[in-house]
Amino acid sequence: MLTQEILTAVKGYTQSMQKPVTFVLQTGEHSKRNELKDFLSAIVSVSDNLKLEERDLPNALRSPISFLIEVEGVDTGIRFSGIPSGHEFNSLILAILQASGTPLKLDDSVTTLIAGLQDELKFEVFISLSCHNCPDVVQALNQFALLNPNISSEMIDGGLYQDEIKARDIQGVPSVYLNGELFANGKVDAAELIEKLMQRSPAPANTQETKALPLQDVTVIGGGPAGVSAAIYSARKGLKVTLIADRIGGQVKDTMDIENLISVPKTTGPQLTGALQSHLNEYDITLKEFLKVTDVQQGDIKTITLSSGETIHSKTLIIATGAKWRELGVPGEKENIGNGVAYCPHCDGPFFKGKDVAVIGGGNSGIEAALDLAGIVKSVTVFEFMPELKADQVLLNKAIEKANINILKNVATQEIKASQGKVSSIQYQDRATETRHELALDGVFVQIGLVPNSGFLGNLVEQSRFGEIVINEKCQTSESGIYACGDVTTVPYKQIVVAMGEGAKASLSSFEYLLSEGDRLQALYDHEQTDNMALAS
Repeated sequence: MLTQEILTAVKGYTQSMQKPVTFVLQTGEHSKRNELKDFLSAIVSVSDNLKLEERDLPNALRSPISFLIEVEGVDTGIRFSGIPSGHEFNSLILAILQASGTPLKLDDSVTTLIAGLQDELKFEVFISLSCHNCPDVVQALNQFALLNPNISSEMIDGGLYQDEIKARDIQGVPSVYLNGELFANGKVDAAELIEKLMQRSPAPANTQETKALPLQDVTVIGGGPAGVSAAIYSARKGLKVTLIADRIGGQVKDTMDIENLISVPKTTGPQLTGALQSHLNEYDITLKEFLKVTDVQQGDIKTITLSSGETIHSKTLIIATGAKWRELGVPGEKENIGNGVAYCPHCDGPFFKGKDVAVIGGGNSGIEAALDLAGIVKSVTVFEFMPELKADQVLLNKAIEKANINILKNVATQEIKASQGKVSSIQYQDRATETRHELALDGVFVQIGLVPNSGFLGNLVEQSRFGEIVINEKCQTSESGIYACGDVTTVPYKQIVVAMGEGAKASLSSFEYLLSEGDRLQALYDHEQTDNMALAS
């Protein structure tokens, strides 16, 4: 399972360990236990700082294929139930390194918030090893456990705990339980977890104070290709730059096959996200990850309020918040999210193995989803509203060749029906004949495009009727000193390469603005600060 190449890489990582780490494996019998033991033994073999012990800890560990991580004899609160391979291998390696002393890559305000929580919080994260979103959640909660002894986090491979999956009626991952109750499921990220956690267990007020940043030249909201491009271009100009993002990569992280990023013949969303993060790390950029913007106040100096309660003052603002999956808006959709309605075929496809599913949407995303699912499910029916499909011909050719993909054109989805709490059929209308039909199936994957993430702005800047931020050829919005780029704007063609170019353009435009206005804005801010200090005294 672990090649010599992988073990050599792990050996290199473990050389930076500052404290010894022990895997504590639950005793007992299980068909997969020897495989897990061999897996852990192979990892332990690369470093004297790693050990494997077997103990009977029924109150701490779920089953004979569960293990926890100890540091110098102290339980870290991190547990894995199953074999953390696939996408979760990185979660295990990061847990080892961070538990042994490698600094956590969390913003100070997030660290302060999590460390200040006083309730006992037991997280269980049901995952699929093929899910590329799940590691983000697992890794975030593992860090929370390391920050606060009141928190524990357990990764559970749904494939090895089918009885638990059925008992809890789980049909989508990641599925996060807190103290035995469903806390979040489906497409969720660390920022949403933190937001929900703060609503449930607010930290004491005195833990929310963090050192304020100085006046920023540029603040970028959004961590996708457009936002990262804008931040890097700004940092290269020697400006004070802050990037705020609920997650680096944005929507790109959910895309598996990328073949149209010029000069890169083939990559994946997670790989490209890693490359964006690495490039970002090369520059002096203040990163506020896992946080959302709750308010923006316009003025000569822009004031940005974060979900942590922190405020940032900035001379210019670049909005690059991208877009999210568009919902169908038909009866039965929202009611059955996680119970047969899904938006990520890579994450939730494995739960429909051998079953009949539908994909709504005949664009590139829809046909790619159908192709991904065809190798897992019994059959895929593609529903396209228009008379013709919009996907690239190369994708259509592949779909037509698949015996278990059926394509319906010129049809309107009207309702998603459920029986006993799970999706059982879809009702649709043939738009040409206006006749109604019903197709029995087990799952519906919605792939009908994107909605701009602009709602948090209110009426701050002019927006189109679709919610896109209106910009000119220099990415300038209707408000002075505020720029926007990428999928959240009116720029046509929502493509990665376009977003990167727009991010660079927005940065160059804001720099041009700062050349004429920067000194005046700094003097204005300094004057305001002096006045505030005088009033305070």
